[in-house]
Amino acid sequence: MTAIHPLDIIVTGAGLTGLSAALLLARDGHRVTVLERDPSLPPSTSEQAWEQWDRPGVNQFRQPHLMLPRWRQEIERELPELLNELAAAGVERINMLHLRQKSVTEGWQPGDERFDTIGARRPVLEAALGRLALREPGVTIRRGVKVLGLLTDPADVVVPHVRGVETSTGDLTADLVVDAAGRRTPLPAWVRDLGGPAPAESREPCGFVYYSRHFRSSDGRMPTSPGSVLSHHPSWSVLTLPCDHGTYCVVLVTAATDTHLRSLRDPRAWSAAASISPAAGLWVTHGIPITDVMPIAGLEDISRSYLRDGAPVVTGLVALGDAAAATNPSLGRGATIGLLHACALRDTLAQTSRDPWEQVEMFGAATAREVTPWVDASIWFDRHRLGEIEADIAGVPYVTDDQAWAMSTMLMAGAGDDPILGRASSTLAGLLAAPPQVFSDPEVQRRLAAYRGAPRYASDGPTRGDLLTAVRESGASLVAS
Repeated sequence: MTAIHPLDIIVTGAGLTGLSAALLLARDGHRVTVLERDPSLPPSTSEQAWEQWDRPGVNQFRQPHLMLPRWRQEIERELPELLNELAAAGVERINMLHLRQKSVTEGWQPGDERFDTIGARRPVLEAALGRLALREPGVTIRRGVKVLGLLTDPADVVVPHVRGVETSTGDLTADLVVDAAGRRTPLPAWVRDLGGPAPAESREPCGFVYYSRHFRSSDGRMPTSPGSVLSHHPSWSVLTLPCDHGTYCVVLVTAATDTHLRSLRDPRAWSAAASISPAAGLWVTHGIPITDVMPIAGLEDISRSYLRDGAPVVTGLVALGDAAAATNPSLGRGATIGLLHACALRDTLAQTSRDPWEQVEMFGAATAREVTPWVDASIWFDRHRLGEIEADIAGVPYVTDDQAWAMSTMLMAGAGDDPILGRASSTLAGLLAAPPQVFSDPEVQRRLAAYRGAPRYASDGPTRGDLLTAVRESGASLVAS
């Protein structure tokens, strides 16, 4: 599909979503300028990217990132050169299902290749994507240029029209401005200041704190776990994320309200807690740490739209990825949702006229179809998991009438020892299929029945008391100052 009406497009932000969108749009015939406030160019090697690349504009630049199998699937179809670039940089494919121990998966089965992806630290991945964009005809990247405001048509119109941006190096005009500046983008506030209808926006505290630490494998191989990359214990969760060049990341996830676990920022408390988790313990002992404990807190679940009651509040401007919807990082969906959103924008512009109103309307419809269901599902998970953690802290069962959460609990209980349910769980986690499609499978339904009423947590896993005892005996303060 090629755009019938090529446009001059400005993309704000040269992160993963911004660069992916620039490549997709340029290959469809548009002329794309990417504006990035951080001045430094992507380094030529993976270790330089990790050790030396300075990206102060990205708060989580060296925090854990997960590329889901759906991301790999889309990249393989849309931007296969990126996988070649990563392979040349020494980044290997991994299979998310077969990071589980063989006793859980019963070995490789036909179709398991759908769970393939790549493990890469964010600087390594973004550097490869940046190098690819630099070589792309139709893409111009201007680093060290800060966007300061929006250029608009005269203010005597009901719905403002954006015709470009003010920057630290002068004004730039365009047919369309694409906001890929992340969850803290200033552009929605600038739209409100234009005096027209305000963008639609909802936000609520994500409610989690993430304590992450990167490791280097002792033998260059990824460890395996008894379960998936995200596992749950009473009042906390664990992420075990493969990366590149024998590195990986372990993340301990707690509730922001759990003051007893704020000392996990202390490496002694973090190591003590990780050691009692069956998953984290295996990964931590498999290598040596290459970073200190890195906390992330204060994140929000945010949904934004430049449509209100189905009508645009501004034209000439659209938002992508975290600038439109930012959710819980522990599910690892951000990069994948951003890529799906970029594909939706490319397809929308290929099907619409140059009419700015039509572009915003049709892109809103595409967003609702391709992106919003995944965003809503992520926020749904956040609310239930936080409720569950709060119940764990109080020492009472988590009670809900939501049958979908009951099904999720059954699937989690069964995924650890039933290979069919393990693959169903990995299908959902990898965004390879939506819940209705997975749960409607007759064989999945039949096997789930055996886990009706099963406990949410493994009986041989650590209790809340075990966690608090491990932290207390670590030598760190039980309640951080």
